[in-house]
Amino acid sequence: MSELDGRPKKSNWTFITNHGAVLAEIARPGTVTARGIAQALGITERSVLRIISDLEAEGYVERRRGGRINSYTINVHLPLRGSRGREVAIQELLQLLLDGSSA
Repeated sequence: MSELDGRPKKSNWTFITNHGAVLAEIARPGTVTARGIAQALGITERSVLRIISDLEAEGYVERRRGGRINSYTINVHLPLRGSRGREVAIQELLQLLLDGSSA
């Protein structure tokens, strides 16, 4: 609680990292841009580009250039990083994040 007003202190943590959130935005149907992802997530475009590069370097995302537009393919069969003891595929995470029907 805040000492000043008695209300609970707001925390800055989230369940999904920016890497997971960017991956989910890339997986959404339609054309996606780094600027659009940044606006949707409230982070900088530069951060989005760095995260996409990280995902690409690890094989989670494949980027193809078509003129001025990038298109992305997600390797949904790769396991999540850090899924200790249980192989959880990217596809399972994306289904949970994008379907919204599992609650």
